[in-house]
Amino acid sequence: MASLIHTLRRHTDEVSCCAFSPSLLATGSVDKTLRVYSTADFTELPFSPLSGHGYGVHRCCFSPCGGYLFSCSTDGSIRVWSSETGELLSTLEHPARSPLRVCALAPDSCLLVAGASDGTVALWDFPSKTLRRCAAVSEASVVACSFSPCSRAFVTGCTHGDLKLWDDRVGLLRAQKDVHDLGVACCTFAPQFKVEDCCVEFRLASCGQDSLLKIWIVSQRGGSAWIMTCLHTLTGQTAPVLSCAFSADGELVVSGSMDKSITIYDANLGTLLHTLKEHDRYVTAVALSPASGLMATGSLDRSVNVWRIGDGCGETVAGSERAPCHGRKLPGHSRLLLADWTEEDVQSWLREEGLDELVEIFRANNIDGPEMNQMSKETVAELGIESVGLCGRLLRKIEALKAEQSGSEAPDEFLCPITRELMKDPVIAADGYSYERESIESWIRGKTKTSPMTNLPLQTTLLTPNRSLKMAITRWKSSQ
Repeated sequence: MASLIHTLRRHTDEVSCCAFSPSLLATGSVDKTLRVYSTADFTELPFSPLSGHGYGVHRCCFSPCGGYLFSCSTDGSIRVWSSETGELLSTLEHPARSPLRVCALAPDSCLLVAGASDGTVALWDFPSKTLRRCAAVSEASVVACSFSPCSRAFVTGCTHGDLKLWDDRVGLLRAQKDVHDLGVACCTFAPQFKVEDCCVEFRLASCGQDSLLKIWIVSQRGGSAWIMTCLHTLTGQTAPVLSCAFSADGELVVSGSMDKSITIYDANLGTLLHTLKEHDRYVTAVALSPASGLMATGSLDRSVNVWRIGDGCGETVAGSERAPCHGRKLPGHSRLLLADWTEEDVQSWLREEGLDELVEIFRANNIDGPEMNQMSKETVAELGIESVGLCGRLLRKIEALKAEQSGSEAPDEFLCPITRELMKDPVIAADGYSYERESIESWIRGKTKTSPMTNLPLQTTLLTPNRSLKMAITRWKSSQ
């Protein structure tokens, strides 16, 4: 299910964090630097390492679009970098210059929050880089925080062991005391939320010094108070659990521990799927790619291991970018660009097109979308396909597929159902459909709160960014 594919050993001190964008991997360290790698071949980018923090880097994260990289440090600052050039774009400082232990950007990229050692959180409006509020939220250090997928709430965890849910004005919505004995180490929301019978429901993972990983249901029915209910308590590790992360589809949750192990669980069932042990010291960081079946783990041994998660349960991770909420369609039935297809996509397409006899050949040669996109008579011959008729049929079907995908008319799923225009900022509404944000917000403000598609009442006006659709539209536009 999980295989180690690469080990990075460029940091000169302990690795404290790692994060993925769709195409990059960033790692941070006590050595005060960030290092940035391409996920295509794990080569370090020319502008890496990024330096400028006065003390060690505690946390790093990318913006949903992948264009910005954020890092926070004991020096009391958040630095915002261009992930394309490595340029330092801005520096945001905690008002009291308290050491920052954690930072997180809202999924809609509007708000940026940081937790500090003095028990405060600082909340910035990211587009304008202005400080909205700095407020005391705990008597202990704030070491964990995460935004809900709707961007309207965030949770904090502290070294006293409490989890607290806040609105986007730092108003307390729910306090859950003594969640982890001896302190929370990390917390993270799953990327999706669920709406049923006027109830909004999020999934949250937390881990701590008690060697436990917990999965919570965070919910609100109508306008009533928020509730946090523990769904699973996972005991697969024997020492403090320092980090946790959900897969992009919310199906898996992974954690890293002081027992040097990484565990992979089914997030819905709470069952242990795999335990990995390749680090020599504490595992301090785990991250899952939003665009492929990759996982990165960082350790006090100064290394970052990159894993491929697949075969069975890991398949949901590999497919998460394409269908984060509604399950994945077979490639022949979707409008995904050929260059984005995985090996599994190619093999499914071969079966759909009646080319079953080629599936094993393509699997043995690891042919994915980019490889098939470049296929010619010469490369087909190199694969050992001797039948002239079969070779010709394959090449004709590939050319027909490429011609279909190169059409100038935008796929229907890229168009807002309200305006029928290409979406720039797609969001998912409570009815399960994706709309242009401005259009659906205007619809909700100006009409009865019903679905434009079903005419049924919207059970909530919460909107969640459809990042995978936005990336697919961007790729389609670049191909035209």
